[in-house]
Amino acid sequence: MTGLPEGFEYQVRGGDVVIFHHGSRAATLRAGAAERFLIEVNAQDPQMLMARLTGNYKRGNERIARTHSRNHGR
Repeated sequence: MTGLPEGFEYQVRGGDVVIFHHGSRAATLRAGAAERFLIEVNAQDPQMLMARLTGNYKRGNERIARTHSRNHGR
């Protein structure tokens, strides 16, 4: 696995943009957010943009956080 986001796609429905991740709806962007998305999606990596907007991406700190003392239930 490369760690890059994958499995995202989007559909324009009227003035809204619906983002899907592996076939399930992950987010719906309306009005201004939908307009900004349609501009940005052509200017950068669409998979990374959709991952960022849906919050469905790894930040690289999961392994460190798992071992942190505050996450041991004490």
